[in-house]
Amino acid sequence: MSDTPYIHPSSDVQTRSIGDHTRIWQFCVILPGAKIGANCNICAHVLTENDVQIGDRVTVKSGVQIWDGVTIEDDVFIGPNVTFTNDAYPRSRIYPEKFGRTTIHQGASIGANATILPGITIGRLALIGAGAVVTRDVPAYAIVKGNPARITGYVNQSSLCNVDSQITHTESKDIGGVTLLNFKTASDMRGNLMVTDMEKDIPFEVKRTFYITDVPSHHVRGEHGHKQCHQLLICLQGSVMVAADNGKERALYRLNKPCVGLHLSPMVWATQYQYSDKAVLCVLASHAYDPEDYIRDYEEFIHLAHR
Repeated sequence: MSDTPYIHPSSDVQTRSIGDHTRIWQFCVILPGAKIGANCNICAHVLTENDVQIGDRVTVKSGVQIWDGVTIEDDVFIGPNVTFTNDAYPRSRIYPEKFGRTTIHQGASIGANATILPGITIGRLALIGAGAVVTRDVPAYAIVKGNPARITGYVNQSSLCNVDSQITHTESKDIGGVTLLNFKTASDMRGNLMVTDMEKDIPFEVKRTFYITDVPSHHVRGEHGHKQCHQLLICLQGSVMVAADNGKERALYRLNKPCVGLHLSPMVWATQYQYSDKAVLCVLASHAYDPEDYIRDYEEFIHLAHR
């Protein structure tokens, strides 16, 4: 088989930047500035503008429009009739302002008929459900559905082909840098009493405490790591899901008992989502607030975690 790309004669392909073994099928339009990697499969009726970068082994199914300002990294799947947008407030003959690039990170999958608003970042290996309308950035490994798209779960890195096998921890089962702690409880007919000895039960000196309340169920908190700060998360009321990631392992935890705390060591990326109605999350921290201690970009976190 020839290393040169295959271009169906019915397509209008004006770019010369196409990698080996890439196949472009019927009735595609690809403008001169587009860059397409190797071993891609561009199906029929795909429109690609100039300022578009597509990595290797990308599949773009039929009926997709990829406008200026879109970067698609390696191993991404884009389903039929996915629409990338380039203007949040479109008007005829009024050209859009710049919204920053739309970036689809490595291994992400976007289901059929999804719509991606301009300037969005979709994290690595995220799954976007069919018909979803993505109005904000999607964290790495997140599963999002609906209009507007909301996080419904996280993909287990060790079993990406089977979403149903995602890890959900409701009892002590740890990954590196993450530990579930069980605190003493005294219960009788008068209620429950939870006791914590700060010096014995908490593996760091507590210097700061804050509480998170009244979070709408579709909103996401966290989405960052710390360089030095330890945190202990305790759900005092209701429930909240926590996705924890140490750069090598990932796990999901449902916090729904005030006698259980989740210890997050430094260099753990954590995201909280699916807050129940009236949930109260207490966070104990080992350091005073320092914006320089935060890692807010997941790709930077992965780089630091693997140094």
